[in-house]
Amino acid sequence: MTVVVPLTPDLWPALEELLDHGGPAARCWCMAYRVGPSYRTRPAEQNRADLRAVVEDGPPPGLLAFRDDVAVGWCQVTPRADVPALDRQWRVRAVDDVPVWAITCFYVRKGHRRAGVMRALIGGALDLARAAGAPAVEAYPLDGALSPSATSMGYATTFAAAGFVEVARRSPERPIMRYVLR
Repeated sequence: MTVVVPLTPDLWPALEELLDHGGPAARCWCMAYRVGPSYRTRPAEQNRADLRAVVEDGPPPGLLAFRDDVAVGWCQVTPRADVPALDRQWRVRAVDDVPVWAITCFYVRKGHRRAGVMRALIGGALDLARAAGAPAVEAYPLDGALSPSATSMGYATTFAAAGFVEVARRSPERPIMRYVLR
C-alpha cells in the first residue's frame, strides 16, 4: 500500500535519501521551475539547500509517497506562482489567469516504477491543492505517442486516466492538462 503525505521539515531526511541516488533528481532538487535554467550551473548542494529552505519555510512544496516506511516517490505540487520559470517556456506558459496549482516534477524510486506510485501522488496532489482552496491543478506531461523520452513530469495518458483534460497544446508533444477542483 502506498501512503502519500505532504513534505514537512521532519520528513526532509526521507526526501534526501530518495533523491540522493545520482541522476537528474540529485542535481536539480526541483529548482528548475523555481529559479529557471540557472539551476544547471549552480552546485547541486545549492539546489538542495534552496529546496530545504522552501520546506522549512512551508507550506509543503510537494508530497512523498511511502511503502513500508521507505520513501518511494516525490511530487512537487505548488501554486503556479511558486514556480515562475514555467512562464519563461512558451510551451507551458499560463493558459489564462486562473490561479492554478502546478505539478512540475515526479521522481519514483527504481524498483517501484509502473506500480501505481505516480497515480497515488497525483491523487495526493489533488487532495493537497483542494485542501488549500485551489480552483484547479495543472500538469505539463509528455504525450508518449509523440515523444518516447523519459520525463520527470509524467505522461499525458496517466493524467487523462486521473481525470485531467487537455486545455492547451502549443507543441505537439507537450499538452497542458488541467483538473478543475471547484
